[in-house]
Amino acid sequence: MQRNLGRKFKTLLLICLATGFAGVIYQLVSEQLVNASSVLFGLPLGLVFGVMELFVFSKAEKRFRRWSFTKLIVFKTLAYTAVIFGVNLLVTATIGMLQGRQLYELMAVLHSFEPWVLLIYTLVVYSLIVFMLQINRLLGEGVLWKFISGKYHKPREEERIFMFLDMKSSTSIAEQLGHVKFYDLLNELFHEISYPVLHTKAEIYQYIGDEVVLTWEMDDGMANANCLRAFFMFRERLIQNGERYLGHFGVKPEFKAGVHFGKVTSAQIGELKREIVYNGDVLNTASRIQSACNTYQRDCLVSGSLMNKLSKHDEYEWERIGAVTLRGKEKEVELFSVNVNH
Repeated sequence: MQRNLGRKFKTLLLICLATGFAGVIYQLVSEQLVNASSVLFGLPLGLVFGVMELFVFSKAEKRFRRWSFTKLIVFKTLAYTAVIFGVNLLVTATIGMLQGRQLYELMAVLHSFEPWVLLIYTLVVYSLIVFMLQINRLLGEGVLWKFISGKYHKPREEERIFMFLDMKSSTSIAEQLGHVKFYDLLNELFHEISYPVLHTKAEIYQYIGDEVVLTWEMDDGMANANCLRAFFMFRERLIQNGERYLGHFGVKPEFKAGVHFGKVTSAQIGELKREIVYNGDVLNTASRIQSACNTYQRDCLVSGSLMNKLSKHDEYEWERIGAVTLRGKEKEVELFSVNVNH
């Protein structure tokens, strides 16, 4: 909860700074000067917009997911137009009173062409901010900044932790529900995992059918055993909401996970569609470890090399499976099952 709030407040601060800067630009262009008025307009508008986008509308996110893109855009445009007009009216009146203007002078300003220019300008600024926020969500938390900063413009080698999460009995569930309803279930589950991802500093690398691949930079994944906490937080949420899933879909979904770490080559690829990709044996090994969950009837299997780094955390209990030869591998990999220590 704290990490999610911290992320939202950080985004809110950036929005306020952006709208404050936009207010300065507007005043420079229209009046060729800068004073407190530009900040008095920009910051409150950014604050109200940010609170609505990050706190108010986010609470109705589940309902908005059922809306078409056009319907959502029209609704938000009308809502923000009303907010901009209201804040504009309030700030104009406040500045006017501080400057000692009479009521009729304020009404003359409000009936002029200027407020409508400001309204259109503000809507354009907000559209750009919403666009950036949506692109950030589409690409994944923090990925947009990696593109902008050029972090992966050239291939680089780094150490990362990967978790392959896969739904148990997905084939039989898909046959039971049918393809359309099964993907409704997947959509719900992929939204469900957002909470653990945000709270454990994970990145969603890929969705592969009913499988999700999470990744961490080493420091983020090791801190508080985040690379394990993500799975058990997700599992706990599935248990808590099991009756809801049973009522809506007739099943209580369960997942299994394989976790491993190692060196990968990271790079930005593509022209018409760009993405950041990771290449290395660690991904193949993590995927095979997850497949071994079926063989050993365990929910979460971890490689021995990663377990040695994480075994100091007392909230987890470990069970040695042994050195096994994974499918498609020549070298044996030591596996451990991990569970929450009750």
